[in-house]
Amino acid sequence: AGELQRRAMETFPSIRSTGNAYGLTETGAAATVLAGEDALTHPDSVGRPLPNVEVRVAGGDGSTAAGDRADGDGSTAARGRAGELQVKGPILMAGYWSDPDATAAVMTSDGWFRTGDLGHIDDDGYVYVTDRAKDVVIRGGENVYPAEIEERLAAHPAVAEAAVVGVTHPSLGEEVKAIVRLRPGLQASPEELARWVGETLADFKVPAHWSFTGDLLPRNAAGKLLKDVLRGQARVQLTETL
Repeated sequence: AGELQRRAMETFPSIRSTGNAYGLTETGAAATVLAGEDALTHPDSVGRPLPNVEVRVAGGDGSTAAGDRADGDGSTAARGRAGELQVKGPILMAGYWSDPDATAAVMTSDGWFRTGDLGHIDDDGYVYVTDRAKDVVIRGGENVYPAEIEERLAAHPAVAEAAVVGVTHPSLGEEVKAIVRLRPGLQASPEELARWVGETLADFKVPAHWSFTGDLLPRNAAGKLLKDVLRGQARVQLTETL
């Protein structure tokens, strides 16, 4: 997010600040918003919850604590623990149409919606989204979050866009693979990009496998990378690319 904002302000120098927001179809619209001065001081955040909206963090075992929460009325009790982001408030859907089982799978008994997104809340109540839980690469017991590698690759002058997925490994479980589209007329080798990633991230996060493409990476209508397509587990539908 920070790198994207930097590029936007570099391309359009008259912009004084950018903004950010976080929400899902199930929340009806944005659940958190970042704007104005906050966007300059917390560029990697998606902001604070909207009025009457609460956001909390659940641990890997589904546990929650009062100290992992922020709400749109100015109350915060954040600890910075990472986990699944959950949302509560009047913006939530009533449920999936004619699918009570799917609804029960994402709604807790006390009205919290399980987003499936990983993140944390800082001490000032700003929410940070790390990645999708299903996209995390587990390499030798270490959790690798593709989003931070993708952002680092996107900061390389020769990289137009990049995606990171996991590939199976017989002993490590998974290894990191990067799919990269370079800018027209520019070149970068896997070795150069690996060094670039390794300058700021741990060694186990440096991709072991590289793939280069001249095509736009597959995304849905909201601009999100279609990771299942990149893993070869699904096909791109025309409606997903419009």
